[in-house]
Amino acid sequence: MKIAIVGTGYVGLVTGTCFAEIGVDVICVDTNTEKIESLQKGIIPIYEPGLEDLVLRNSKSGRLTFTTSLADCLNDVEVVFCAVGTPPDEDGSADLSYVLSVARTIGQNMNKYVLVVTKSTVPVGTAKKVRKAIQEELDKRGVSLEFDVASNPEFLKEGNAVADFMSPDRVVVGIESERAEKVMTKLYRPFLLNNMRVIFMDIPSAEMTKYAANAMLATRISFMNDIANLCELVGADVNMVRSGIGSDSRIGRKFLYPGIGYGGSCFPKDVKALIKTAEQNGYPMRVLQAVEEVNENQKGILFEKLGKLFDGKLEGKTIAVWGLAFKPETDDMREAPALVLIEKMKAAGCNIRVYDPIAMEECKRKIGDAVYYAPDLYDAVLDADAVMLLTEWKELRLPSWQVIHKAMNGNIVLDGRNIYDKKEIEEQGFIYHCIGK
Repeated sequence: MKIAIVGTGYVGLVTGTCFAEIGVDVICVDTNTEKIESLQKGIIPIYEPGLEDLVLRNSKSGRLTFTTSLADCLNDVEVVFCAVGTPPDEDGSADLSYVLSVARTIGQNMNKYVLVVTKSTVPVGTAKKVRKAIQEELDKRGVSLEFDVASNPEFLKEGNAVADFMSPDRVVVGIESERAEKVMTKLYRPFLLNNMRVIFMDIPSAEMTKYAANAMLATRISFMNDIANLCELVGADVNMVRSGIGSDSRIGRKFLYPGIGYGGSCFPKDVKALIKTAEQNGYPMRVLQAVEEVNENQKGILFEKLGKLFDGKLEGKTIAVWGLAFKPETDDMREAPALVLIEKMKAAGCNIRVYDPIAMEECKRKIGDAVYYAPDLYDAVLDADAVMLLTEWKELRLPSWQVIHKAMNGNIVLDGRNIYDKKEIEEQGFIYHCIGK
């Protein structure tokens, strides 16, 4: 079986590579010539554990190839996955211009049946727009060809995407014909050997499932952050509360960790897009509006704590920041709390020293030389008045506090992910603050 994946970003590259790993012939397409040339040389544009080895192995075998022309490969493939970006517009809605551009290219160049599958996260109703765009181009050419449109939303976690794809909780497929169902069943059959569930449904339901899943997870995060903030005010320990409610089988323990807010490429964008979709249909998503508001406030919570500890006198203070990516095992800084905190501290006149195992270059790309980039976590704390933990990378979980105490000018530790032991750190002479205690 031969397929094309349009878009070699996070979703497209992982999807194409993993399909190649199970024996599918995959052509990855992108209009970015520089990116395609790099991939052809084995240079991976994103950081994702395990991905580079898979790309190199499947490229060498010939099952995974890269091109800049969808038109040239379109008639050699049975399925085209659209995995291009859907960035938020100014009003929060998803920008479908790249998705519809792919659809028009398909309509302009197809000469046989093809199944077009939206892998990008798109609002309900996008499949109809894709179908219309393809049909309009066929009509312009004066040709009559059969094609199908389907929805196959991704549920990949950055930092664990390869494992998620190879052993998913479920695969959701929205289809509108028996032919499309047969094609998708054939494509996912190797995964069925591991008792993986493929859930077929109508296309609007599949499109909504992706948004609803991310919105639910974002809601749990903001709910726990709200609870954590209240715990601090009333003298409760949010970790105790989390353990207590997480033991309820109806609630469960996942995504109940308080912190400094969610970021990344999915949750912020998808929550905004779902709110906008509801607004366009005359319905206010009041819960999600609150989820978004809580999250934006939570990103600045460590700055508020820092200001109180220094009585608002932050000018000239040196602050060490550990962790820049929005989560461990990725270099992704989209909507990262670190960006919000750095901006607030710079505005207050702080000197900032940062360290992240992976995301330093990405941070430089986003904010330039606004901060000092330390070569390691210990250099970051030199002469610092306070240190902030923003991303719970493994190498940051058990530092030498004795060395850190000697290197710092002050003794304040702000733990934005609640990973350190308060008693242990205070015994080393630090003032320790976290979230929800």
